[in-house]
Amino acid sequence: IIAEVQALVTPTVFPAPRRTANGLDYNRICMLIAILEKRLGLKFSQNDIYLNVVGGLKLSEPSVDLAVALALISSIKDIPVPHNVIAMGELGLVGECRAITDLQKRISESYRLGFDVIAIPQKSDKSRVKIPEGVSVIDIRSVYDALSLFKSSDNE
Repeated sequence: IIAEVQALVTPTVFPAPRRTANGLDYNRICMLIAILEKRLGLKFSQNDIYLNVVGGLKLSEPSVDLAVALALISSIKDIPVPHNVIAMGELGLVGECRAITDLQKRISESYRLGFDVIAIPQKSDKSRVKIPEGVSVIDIRSVYDALSLFKSSDNE
């Protein structure tokens, strides 16, 4: 199942910023926020954060980490994620993107739904994966590499 993750990051007026996550694990979100603050220097601690999984889905799989990170970066920098990009991967505490399972199924379904830029962990086993014609696969080593996904939106 492919899910859309939305984020809204807005300056807070309270001493303790608010964190709300619908459809995502609250503690995992706090960890991802800490990773992005530490590794990318983003100032989430000065902002309220609202996260939502569209359609009321509840996501518990760690492979959603990269998508959540992109949504958070997009909102705090006010730069949209390009509409043709899909991202999947687990993030570790030092910001590394870890391998995921069922890569062929994920890529095939992403392509079927019209995504032609697919961001996956570099460490994933791609030896037996068939990439559809016209699909660009971007290897993501860490959250730093994820920033490159926003460059294609400059021309749109």
